[in-house]
Amino acid sequence: MSHISKIILKSLFSKPSTAMYPIKKREYYPNTRGAIENDIKSCIFCGICVKKCPTKGLEVLRDQKQWSIDRCRCISCGACVTACPKKCLTMENTYSAPSTEKKVDRYIQPEDKVQ
Repeated sequence: MSHISKIILKSLFSKPSTAMYPIKKREYYPNTRGAIENDIKSCIFCGICVKKCPTKGLEVLRDQKQWSIDRCRCISCGACVTACPKKCLTMENTYSAPSTEKKVDRYIQPEDKVQ
């Protein structure tokens, strides 16, 4: 029996190694590095996350109380999350949604925040 015949027989009697994606959703591992999210209500807009970001995908506008992330630049390294002194940045366990155009997510702090 040739090598190719062995592979074919093995493939016939084993379960598929791929999942049927739209029907069966993928389960993420607990330590999956996913999308960066910001709890804007507890953010102090210090800018440390911007300095730690290796791809310069973050922007903080302190006077406008605005924080933004360029999802196309983010490599999900987590440097901004570990550097945040208020721990308002978190790395979610899921990936950001695919997009066909450049997307910048902006977070604006609400006016009614009590200091």
